[in-house]
Amino acid sequence: MTRFIDLSIPITNDVVSDPEVMRPKIQYMTHENTWEQIAMFFPGLEKQDLPDGEGWAVEMLELSTHNGTHMDAPWHYHSTTDDGANPAPSIDEAPLDRFLRPGVKLDFSHLPHGHVVSAAEVEEAFDKIGYDLQPLDIVLVQSGAVYGTENFTDQGVGLGAEATLWLTERGVEVVGTDAWSWDAPFSHTAKRWAEQRDPSIIWEGHKAGRIRPYYQIEKLTNLESLPAHGFTFSCFPVKIERASAGWIRAVAMIEGEE
Repeated sequence: MTRFIDLSIPITNDVVSDPEVMRPKIQYMTHENTWEQIAMFFPGLEKQDLPDGEGWAVEMLELSTHNGTHMDAPWHYHSTTDDGANPAPSIDEAPLDRFLRPGVKLDFSHLPHGHVVSAAEVEEAFDKIGYDLQPLDIVLVQSGAVYGTENFTDQGVGLGAEATLWLTERGVEVVGTDAWSWDAPFSHTAKRWAEQRDPSIIWEGHKAGRIRPYYQIEKLTNLESLPAHGFTFSCFPVKIERASAGWIRAVAMIEGEE
């Protein structure tokens, strides 16, 4: 038996998972008021001609590629990668064989919101769970952010450039987090910026993709239901031409469980 675990948040009007200027909008058109749409294709059709007088259900969405559980492509972070040697790929250029792979979860939820995880802390986390990281493993981070709670976008730890490069230099090409961003929340980084005026701290985990390309999943959920390893992770992105990201249905599969 295989147990399937849904790790995706819904795209919804009702739960705030993005800043106000980036929130999705869904318009629901339901069976009671859509018969006229069908009648456009069948001149002379009346509402009573349809079974129970019902039309169809259709939704119109105003949506960013970064709403919901989604995968960032290297194009999102910078125009080039491989230290400037190559154009950064967009989401439609993503290699599909990277998106059904063994998964491993690192739990940093005990650390304070806004903390920037270091390479040493990542290495220590692997030692703690007794796992030998393999190339092309998908690494998921339980950040401490909790979807559906107040100020979600300000919650969780982030992985900085040092930690991100530690992973990619070991062959990791796909990572994910249950926070709003792979980086520490902007509200926390802004405080450090005001004190230090060091531009290298801004979006540093993302910008590590300038050095080596990698794909990054944001706004996962339910990671606490996963073991540290021993599961397969599926995260195929929607194919959107020249896009910086694509939505995914993130699913973990654990074999041998009912």
